Amino acid sequence: MLTLGWVYLIILALASWVISSWSFAWSVLAGGLISIISFRVSCRDVMVFFDTLPLEQQESAEKAKKTKKGLILKFWLRFFLIGLVLFGLIKYSSVNVFGLILGLSTVVFAITFSAVGVVWRYYFSRR
Repeated sequence: MLTLGWVYLIILALASWVISSWSFAWSVLAGGLISIISFRVSCRDVMVFFDTLPLEQQESAEKAKKTKKGLILKFWLRFFLIGLVLFGLIKYSSVNVFGLILGLSTVVFAITFSAVGVVWRYYFSRR
């Protein structure tokens, strides 16, 4: 999934550069980097969370509660950090807001196209 996100980001940035301008392409690239890095960190955090869950109910429920709170705290900290980065880019840099939004949608495009591909193969495969 992450490789597909990088491919879509490169395609979007190159197409933006050809169709529009370097400023727009840079904005797409900046938004795409933010979204892909955030998705990667989020994926890693969720995998660590599931690895630390106890296998049986009797095992430490307190530890599971603590890791759940840590995951939620990391989510909100990452959300706040992304907001600060976006604020800084918009306020102190000459990014195109529409290009930034397009770049931030890179992970959404990757997930959507992957899901459509899976559904397509499921319904139109020769079983």
